[in-house]
Amino acid sequence: MKPLVLITGVGPGTGSALARRFHEGGYQVAMMARNAERLATLEYELPGSIAVPCDVSDPQALENALDSMEAKVGAPTVVIHNAVGGAFGSFLDIAPEILERNFKINVMGLLHLARWAAPRMERAGGGTLLVTGNTSAVRGKANFAGFAPTKAAQRILAESMAREMGPKGVHVAYLMIDAVIDLAWTRERYKDASDDFFIKPEDIAQEAWHIAHQPRSAWSFLTEIRPFGERW
Repeated sequence: MKPLVLITGVGPGTGSALARRFHEGGYQVAMMARNAERLATLEYELPGSIAVPCDVSDPQALENALDSMEAKVGAPTVVIHNAVGGAFGSFLDIAPEILERNFKINVMGLLHLARWAAPRMERAGGGTLLVTGNTSAVRGKANFAGFAPTKAAQRILAESMAREMGPKGVHVAYLMIDAVIDLAWTRERYKDASDDFFIKPEDIAQEAWHIAHQPRSAWSFLTEIRPFGERW
């Protein structure tokens, strides 16, 4: 029986690359996102995968989706919280509701997901809960007031969970992506940038795969990845 990976935030970039990498590695893949049409297309591309349309910011919808998935394919061995709520603007200008919405996705979504998954992993003898983040988790730049506070809270929540669940055999890790991800809209925005400026979604997925399969004697919590030319 194949192990199961659950990935939230399966969009056209990192989420899809994660789904493809774990499918390639022999996992059954459960894919969660709001866009049911995109999930259906990817479900067709990856035989044996399962689409789980859901808005992770809605706790009841998330719980229902998780229970429905478990009834069909069982509990996951690996969970990757890749769903992200983002917005940019000065703290003087952004609507407070935007910060609240992003908090629901980035932090509360992770909390509800982990409260469901971690006990199941512990009972099964182990598992991995991986969160994809970025450098907003460690610094609050100008015009990031609607986003950075939620990513910082997300990282701290993940660290708290890692310290609690690690001794119980559940690996919680935070993958911090310090880069512009190579997508159609980022290529359009940074028209003059070279290929070396971007990070490839498939390379992010490869590092996620590595983290999810680290030996117990060498678990990492915080992993940073960036293109070789990135200034940091």
